[in-house]
Amino acid sequence: MVSSGGKHLAQARRTSLMRIRIGGLSLCRNAVVISVVALASAFVFFGYRLSSPLTAPASSTLSRDKSVATTVDQVISSETKSLAALEQIESLFPKEVLDVVNTNAADSSLPDLRSLSVEEPSSIALERIKERRRKAQSVPSEDPLATLGASTADHASLLAKAAAEGEDPESLRAMEALLKPDPNDPARRIRRENRIRRRDKRLHELVAQESTEDDAVEAEEKKKKGSGSEPAVALNKYSIWRREDEKIGGDQMVRLIQDQLIMARAYMAIAQQHGDSKLSKELKNRMKDSTKSLGEATTDAELASNAVEKMRAMGQLLARARDQHYDCTGMVKKLRAMVHSAEEQNQALRQQSLFLSQLAAKTIPKGIFCLSMRLTIEYSNLSPEEREFTGKEKLEDNDYHHYALFSDNVLATAVVVNSTVVNANDSSRHVFHIVTDKLNIAAMKAWFLFNPPKDATIEVQSVDSFTWLNSSYCPVLRQLESASMKDYYFKTGQQTETAGGATANLKYRNPKYLSMLNHLRFYLPEVFPKLDKVLFLDDDIVVQKDLTPLWEIDLHGNVNGAVETCGASFHRFDKYLNFSNPLIASNFDPQACGWAYGMNVFDLKQWKVQDITGIYHRWQTQNEDRTLWKLGTLPPGLITFYNKTQPIDKSWHALGLGYNPNLDMDELNSAAVVHYNGNMKPWLEISMTKFKRYWTKYVKIDHPFMQQCNVSP
Repeated sequence: MVSSGGKHLAQARRTSLMRIRIGGLSLCRNAVVISVVALASAFVFFGYRLSSPLTAPASSTLSRDKSVATTVDQVISSETKSLAALEQIESLFPKEVLDVVNTNAADSSLPDLRSLSVEEPSSIALERIKERRRKAQSVPSEDPLATLGASTADHASLLAKAAAEGEDPESLRAMEALLKPDPNDPARRIRRENRIRRRDKRLHELVAQESTEDDAVEAEEKKKKGSGSEPAVALNKYSIWRREDEKIGGDQMVRLIQDQLIMARAYMAIAQQHGDSKLSKELKNRMKDSTKSLGEATTDAELASNAVEKMRAMGQLLARARDQHYDCTGMVKKLRAMVHSAEEQNQALRQQSLFLSQLAAKTIPKGIFCLSMRLTIEYSNLSPEEREFTGKEKLEDNDYHHYALFSDNVLATAVVVNSTVVNANDSSRHVFHIVTDKLNIAAMKAWFLFNPPKDATIEVQSVDSFTWLNSSYCPVLRQLESASMKDYYFKTGQQTETAGGATANLKYRNPKYLSMLNHLRFYLPEVFPKLDKVLFLDDDIVVQKDLTPLWEIDLHGNVNGAVETCGASFHRFDKYLNFSNPLIASNFDPQACGWAYGMNVFDLKQWKVQDITGIYHRWQTQNEDRTLWKLGTLPPGLITFYNKTQPIDKSWHALGLGYNPNLDMDELNSAAVVHYNGNMKPWLEISMTKFKRYWTKYVKIDHPFMQQCNVSP
């Protein structure tokens, strides 16, 4: 039979294990507790052995009638000895350590040091279990482990102990029924609910993680579609040398065929260097087959039906070429040469693309040119009386709303006038002053004579009729006659340098900068000497609301009323002017907010008072060598109207329809004027389809001349 000291040591070990499992304390704290408990158990054991004989307890040989009394005596004697041993332990440890041990025992609902060595009879243990179960049912604990009472293993050992003590079968069955887990036990219910919550939480985490990954993939796909290039993630993961790709995409085979073509070109060059004409010829033929099967495909679904067969055959040939002619150094040199050649070719194509885009943006479409010629012919057939416009008495009357529009594009001008009149509350109060060149003046007059804009008044003039506009008065005309400017525009094969040192952008060689129609905006008082206020409109805008309230805006003594463009999508002064030049740096703020041409309210009275044209002439003269700004009208406009511009609400003027596909559609729909600034004009084939509807809405497609010239906006 196991001695009482062995029982004490076994219970102490079980108690220590229970402390480690469910104590809930930190590692350091558990270490102190376990050490103290183990030492306490040892003292209890040795103290008991030193004070007791090494034989079995006498109670095991007594009769059944005296077992209870003997057991009680042993319990008392055992407890006395244990307390003596524990007193010796307490003398060995400071008070702080004992407090930690007893606090841990209290938090864990386990016996403290003074109850470690006491062997509880089954009845006492049973009463303790009952008491804990009553507490758990009355006050459910937040921690299910605190109200657990005893584990299943403890219940089994308790029943075995009761049987060994001689409990009758009926009592054992009652104890077993009491110890049997109750499905409605609060502790079990709390544990079950906690498991369900943990499982649901994990499920939500996995779903959220998967959703985040899906959003990332979708964002990459949108980025790929918007930029026309492969996502960086796919490029980083893909490798032609890996047998199993990490993620199979919809264009895996396409990319593999493209990579095979690159390797085939490299091996073909190496084979030619080694005199292996047979392999070189085979590679050349396979390249033709692969190129044909690839075609214009960008996804695997677009590949030819025999693409897989061709790809497999190419792979076998490349493997044979690698075995025969693979040389690491030679391959590196060849691939490097191919990369360099590809970069040079890409640069040349970029330059060609830039030139062609500028050419496409600035040339007049054939249909519009045809329309202009047809109108010119019809105008020549009119009598002098038929060529006159009505309403001449309104042209210099400041009680009406006057618009200035300078253009050589008949169709664009017609859309501006038509959209303004259609959306005007009272079209009879609007007067349009159109200035064009002598090449298009007949066509411009013919269009508005044949298509009068309701009750609005039209005036068409030619810029060539302004005798005051000459090189002695206008610095731009004087500069255009200089040899350097002629070389800049007309001499081919030269590299003209800008103030920044880089090759001049092709867009600044645009012929529109040679036209005085572009610079006429700086001479409004000379063009309209009797008018007090005009609304300047570009020919690439569309009016969507009544513009009458613009004449009521108070400019607070400023000359120009315009929408500022210093938001995230536009630039400030330092993007237009050369602030490395001391003359610019000393007169302007590089962070000053810019504004937009296209729809501007000009106070011509203040213009004359502040001598705006004179300011423009002085700065234009100092920029003869183009060191202050590049060519164009916006930089000199920013300089001329610096601190003389009144900002107006941005809802009046929405910009970017000629170059920015990411504009807010709600802002465009609510804007009074939308502006197609940029190369993608609405009358060109390169225009953006999503924005074209604003312009085509005001084109008279059913006009006979439009149909005869196949003008299809």
